[in-house]
Amino acid sequence: MNKFFKELILWILIVIPFIYLVIVWKNLPAQVPTHFDLQGNPNDWTAKDSMPFMIGALGIGTYLLMLLIPFFDPKKKIQQMGDKYYSLRLLMTLLMSVISFYLLYMSSTGEINPNLLIGLIGGFDAVFGNYLQMVKQNYFIGIRTPWALENDQTWKKTHRLAGRLWMGGGLLIVLVSIFSRNSFVLGILFAIVTFVIVIIPIIYSYTEFKKIHKNEN
Repeated sequence: MNKFFKELILWILIVIPFIYLVIVWKNLPAQVPTHFDLQGNPNDWTAKDSMPFMIGALGIGTYLLMLLIPFFDPKKKIQQMGDKYYSLRLLMTLLMSVISFYLLYMSSTGEINPNLLIGLIGGFDAVFGNYLQMVKQNYFIGIRTPWALENDQTWKKTHRLAGRLWMGGGLLIVLVSIFSRNSFVLGILFAIVTFVIVIIPIIYSYTEFKKIHKNEN
């Protein structure tokens, strides 16, 4: 697939929420919920007229950010990822599109289902975990601790562990979101899993770096 069609796929994903916004515009309330507590109750809203800008920030903003990141990578490691980096761009663009679509659907119908949104994010975590294991050492994407950036072996080991944690944690969130009816419990689980899959790789990168540094001396 040539570069034009690859970018076209991304832009189609970006445009879809805007098309849906036009379709449901008359059904949207004056204030659209954009944030929810652990029980699934909305606790923050934005004006209906702000939705095009919000959707644009999610979709177009993510697209432009990930398009430009490789040009600012001093080591050019991201560019070396080739199709793997495009797959990550595709995943991020799809996630932003799904979140936008969900917010519009929920606001236009009044059907609030936090389990669905958390489950989708869990699925993203699982897929992203697979890509984490392929990410080359860089300053923009991945577990960018000083110790992982200092040593390539530490980077590889940290991302191998992080990838497995994100995949396992994401799948756990998906399963619980399917079978649990308690949004509060799911929200607590989501917070705990997110903390664990973020903090453990950070600690591991430090301990692994110290171990490698000690062996070298």
